Amino acid sequence: MLTIKRIYEPAADEDGMRVLVDRLWPRGVSKEDAALDLWLKEVAPTPELRTWFGHEPERFEEFSARYRAELESNPALDRLLEAAGDARSVTLLYAARDPECNHAAVLRDFAREALAA
Repeated sequence: MLTIKRIYEPAADEDGMRVLVDRLWPRGVSKEDAALDLWLKEVAPTPELRTWFGHEPERFEEFSARYRAELESNPALDRLLEAAGDARSVTLLYAARDPECNHAAVLRDFAREALAA
C-alpha cells in the first residue's frame, strides 16, 4: 500500500515505511521528528522541472506528464519499488502545501501502476 503524507504531520504507526521524496530537506523539521526510514531525494523531480512548475495548479497536468517521463528512466524509482514490495505499507513524505497538486501524488500513482504491471 502506497500513500502520501505531508512531512509536517506527525508520524503514525500506520505510515509503515516512511520515505521522504523531496530533493531538499523540509524547513523546520528535525531528523528525529521526521522519523524517516529512507530519504530518496533522487526520485524527486529535477530542479529544472520543479522550478518550472512552481506549484502553479494550472501547470500541474503538464508537470505530471513531464515528471512521469523523468520517472521512466530514473533508477531511483527501482529502489522505491523494491522498498514498496518489501514493506506492508509505504508512506511517501513531501513538504509541498497542496495535498493534490504535488510531485508525491504523481509518484504514488506512477509507482502503483508500476507495481501492478
